[in-house]
Amino acid sequence: MTGDRNPFRGLRLDAVDATRRRFLTVTGAAMGLAVVGSLPGLASADGSAVELTQLPEYPFALGVASGDPLSDSVVLWTRLAPRPLEPFGGLGPRPVMVQWQVAEDPAFRRVVRSGTARARREGSYSVHIDVQGLRPWREYWYRFRVGRHLSPVGRTRTAPEPGSSPQALRFAFASCQAYWEGFYTAYRDLADQEHDVVFHLGDYLYEYSVGVGAGVRQQQLPADTLRETVTLDEYRGRYALYKLDADLQAAHASAPWIVTMDDHEVENNWADEIPEGNTPTPTRNEFLVRRANAFRAWWEHMPVRLSQQPIGPDLQLYRRFQYGDLVRFNLLDTRQYRDDQAAGDGSDPPNPGSLDPNRTITGAEQERWLLDGFAERSARWEVLAHQTAIAQLDTRAGADVIVPMDTWDGYVASRQRVLGGAAERGVRNLISIAGDLHRSVVSELKADYADPNAPNIGTEFVGTSISSGRDGMDNDEGGLTILAENPHVKFSNFQRGYVRVEVTPDQWLADYRVVDRVTVPGGTVSTRTKLAVADGDPSIHVVGGQ
Repeated sequence: MTGDRNPFRGLRLDAVDATRRRFLTVTGAAMGLAVVGSLPGLASADGSAVELTQLPEYPFALGVASGDPLSDSVVLWTRLAPRPLEPFGGLGPRPVMVQWQVAEDPAFRRVVRSGTARARREGSYSVHIDVQGLRPWREYWYRFRVGRHLSPVGRTRTAPEPGSSPQALRFAFASCQAYWEGFYTAYRDLADQEHDVVFHLGDYLYEYSVGVGAGVRQQQLPADTLRETVTLDEYRGRYALYKLDADLQAAHASAPWIVTMDDHEVENNWADEIPEGNTPTPTRNEFLVRRANAFRAWWEHMPVRLSQQPIGPDLQLYRRFQYGDLVRFNLLDTRQYRDDQAAGDGSDPPNPGSLDPNRTITGAEQERWLLDGFAERSARWEVLAHQTAIAQLDTRAGADVIVPMDTWDGYVASRQRVLGGAAERGVRNLISIAGDLHRSVVSELKADYADPNAPNIGTEFVGTSISSGRDGMDNDEGGLTILAENPHVKFSNFQRGYVRVEVTPDQWLADYRVVDRVTVPGGTVSTRTKLAVADGDPSIHVVGGQ
């Protein structure tokens, strides 16, 4: 956009309408949307869609976001929702025209890309703009407009040019943010830092009832939040509730995000087409409709490309992101293709199921994709960004080994194939980043934990939760047991927070940021420890912190 033809000129950010109304249960048409992917629109007399260019209420109550950065493009996201906790955000059936801008400066004096998009009812009035033609490894700022309403400004950044050699990458990763168990203080700290990219590794929301008073938040919420999410409207409403949090919005607006999902975006401990035992959707068909609903709502609320749009109960989630020859991220999906958990979903001794060489946590196709990528050796640091711990975690004191069946401990053959495959293919520095455990656990990775002489193949950094588990403590009994029973585990902590990482050609440096209390607003965030891994040496060194 050039000259004075700027539709954003003279506008200011309106106050967000604080009125929250009750949203309804799913309609038959919305339930069908999860399977067929469309709803009828409102047509004018000549058959064309009638579009709204003005809205009486402020539509950007859920904030803005960007994500999936490439060297020449990035995805911009927003969802129009004047009344976020009502179906379709309180909007009627007509499409809404949304204008967008990308600039090289936060004041938007140097606008480099702009355009319009239609926010449609079938997408719950979300928009996903894949902005092309951007310059590599550059900061940009973006915003949206509908009529007189202007969105908040977001900051984003493209990836480096392929084949380039960036000297540093700064990123953060987080997971597990049960709304009712704590405030998102860690996200406010994350937003105050400067990151090139942020990873969210799963459990963005929880399907459980939020509860009367929303737990520690003490909010009056619609009655619909008191039941488990099953329908499309219920999943949409739950995302809207979480995204109303100002600290989460600030974190999204501070940097591009790369997101995957774990179990609670659908249902606790689901595996492929198999729901958990105590479920409102016990049959395969009921669960697949529910999974389709959950996938659709996830896509509508995440800054991801059209290629991640689900087709019914199927979603292409695993993908790669390259940061020159410095770092490559392999974003994994360990839910959609896994075999059912061995011996149930709890913790058990290694057993015929967990040791079965034919069982998998990734599925055969994703495993081949991962191993073929290892063979390319395209970056100094090869990162697995995924849901849960790869390292063996013996959780019982004494001679008996008791491990969780929902982590890679329940899929020992998968662990051996992936870690052994990395070693065989000459991966220089293998790093795993994960979440799920609601505790921080840093480990040295081995292909075979039954062999006491097995060499280190890589290192793993499991981050704690943003809020799930409430305040926690420096270390609980479970964490102390993990440290005592697993010599490959070098750090454990049971507070809430996130992880900041700085990667250079010589070193991986992880800064574990923890919050003293999340059950009240305004907790204090500090560095609990700083841990380093040197290039070519898969061992962990403490270099700072308490």
